[in-house]
Amino acid sequence: MHAILPLVRSSNFPVIVRGELDTVQVNLGYRCNQTCLHCHVNAGPKRKEMMDRETVDQVLDLLRRAGVAILDLTGGAPEMNPHFRYLVESARDLDLRVVNRCNLTILEEPGYESLADFLAAQKVEITASLPCYLEDNVDRQRGNGVFEASLRALKRLNGLGYGRPGTGLILNLVYNPQGPTLPPAQEELEAAYHRELKARHDIVFNRLYALANMPIQRFGSTLVSKGQFEPYMRLLKSAHRDENLEGIMCRSLISIDWQGYVHDCDFNQMLGLPLGGRRRHITEIDATALQGQAIATADHCYGCTAGCGSSCGGALNT
Repeated sequence: MHAILPLVRSSNFPVIVRGELDTVQVNLGYRCNQTCLHCHVNAGPKRKEMMDRETVDQVLDLLRRAGVAILDLTGGAPEMNPHFRYLVESARDLDLRVVNRCNLTILEEPGYESLADFLAAQKVEITASLPCYLEDNVDRQRGNGVFEASLRALKRLNGLGYGRPGTGLILNLVYNPQGPTLPPAQEELEAAYHRELKARHDIVFNRLYALANMPIQRFGSTLVSKGQFEPYMRLLKSAHRDENLEGIMCRSLISIDWQGYVHDCDFNQMLGLPLGGRRRHITEIDATALQGQAIATADHCYGCTAGCGSSCGGALNT
């Protein structure tokens, strides 16, 4: 694995500061049942990092104090954390909107057979990775058999009411490009996903989020190995749009790692860049006083401002 931080640290990225905090994103650990080529976390089945119960309770304490609206759960596969259900139930008791970033295939893993029913019962919003509506493209990026397993999971979620009008069960999909290119226009791609998934597989969903691949961890290392890192960085920088700065996710979100340390976003977390450039634990954070503080940036941040923009909620401009 190539070291990426030295390649992105020297930056002329615009100075940005925090707005009002709306979302707490929690990475519950780097273990995953998949090993995807585009993964910016370098997650996989052999990773051991997992958030413990004490840190989960510290997250809940922060949520009570912060007055935020959204808890966004990610990993790895966040569901593999043994305290996942406890955190979800506790957050829902706080009347928070809970978003689960799901790889879909986890729903078929032994020991997780009841997971889909649990998510539906808790009215958890699912944001699921499906980088294409064609089998070859998905399996090439995420592993053999992943596409068919993902379709089975989506059909099961549809059967529970996810993606269907009037149920309140939100199912969003995530698209990532196959390689070092920018995603196409989200609105047009979403229309194609709706059309093709319905016609081919009778699958429905709510929204499609088109995300750029970040040049860090496994994807960044692959770019370095193929001699594509510098060309991709030039592409991101040349496609930068100042109008995307207002909507980037780090202005309204904090990212908490599995040990409870706070970062400006999940991408900074993977590079070891702490919140505002200073390492702090959630027990040291006054979430109500973050507004106006500087955000730690480096050249990888151009991945969020290039083209139509990219965030956890998809494109920033159409």
